[in-house]
Amino acid sequence: MKLQISNFNKLRSVGLFLLITLWHLGSFGQIAMPAPSPTFEIKGPVGFSEVKVVYSRPSAKGRQVAGNLIPYDEVWRTGANASTKISFSEAVKLNGKPVPAGEYALYTIFTKENATIILSKNLSWWGALGYDPKDDKLRFQVPVKHPSSHYETFTISFSDFTTNSANLNLKWEHTKAMFSIESDVDAKVMIDIKTQLIDGKPENSVSYFYGASYYYETDRDPKMALQWIDKAIEGIAEEQYWVFHIKAKILAKMGNKKQAIDTAMKSMELARIGENMDYVRLNERLIQSLQ
Repeated sequence: MKLQISNFNKLRSVGLFLLITLWHLGSFGQIAMPAPSPTFEIKGPVGFSEVKVVYSRPSAKGRQVAGNLIPYDEVWRTGANASTKISFSEAVKLNGKPVPAGEYALYTIFTKENATIILSKNLSWWGALGYDPKDDKLRFQVPVKHPSSHYETFTISFSDFTTNSANLNLKWEHTKAMFSIESDVDAKVMIDIKTQLIDGKPENSVSYFYGASYYYETDRDPKMALQWIDKAIEGIAEEQYWVFHIKAKILAKMGNKKQAIDTAMKSMELARIGENMDYVRLNERLIQSLQ
């Protein structure tokens, strides 16, 4: 009997030792596991504003997304874990509505047909817990689409870039919402053009090239654009095919077809010497359009 009690006490001591050891191990480390909804950061320039989005990306894993993982008629954190954050280094417009520079929490309210995009000034809440409309900086509606393409993991991405805008896409399974981000590029560029090209004289002839290109792209005075591109050509040490290509397009816009074709031929010749077949093809297409 004493032997049985002794063995029991030994077993109990060993069990207690194992429990204490496991507890200590748990306090110093855990089993490493990948995050089920990893956090991603996307950023890039939209015009002159750097736009950054930080969000966690849940996956469907066989679960229903529309109306479930993306709840209908409820404020959603627009991802997983903490609320999604979006920041702008300079003031922008979202779907035409002004937003000051800064960081915001990005919430959404989805239905099958529409999504309400919400920018909140309160960055402290975990997910949508504690969300209060009084903290809204902006809210607006966009249509929801249901494309045939499938996105297993919730994805936020930029698309459709122009010189001053881009679209931000929210996509998961067969649900997609999108809104535009626009930066006021034109006002700043025109201030520089006035200062450097109209009221002043630039030290570098490249400024004339940029000014002429911008006037061409924004449908401004083609005569002024032609003057500037000629000054750019005069100021460069070596003839460049991309400069002559812009001149050809300006001449074409002015209706000077023969001069435009001759200039495009010059650009194409320089592009062949420079082994840039992209510009060879661009000039070929421009010439074909003018014949």
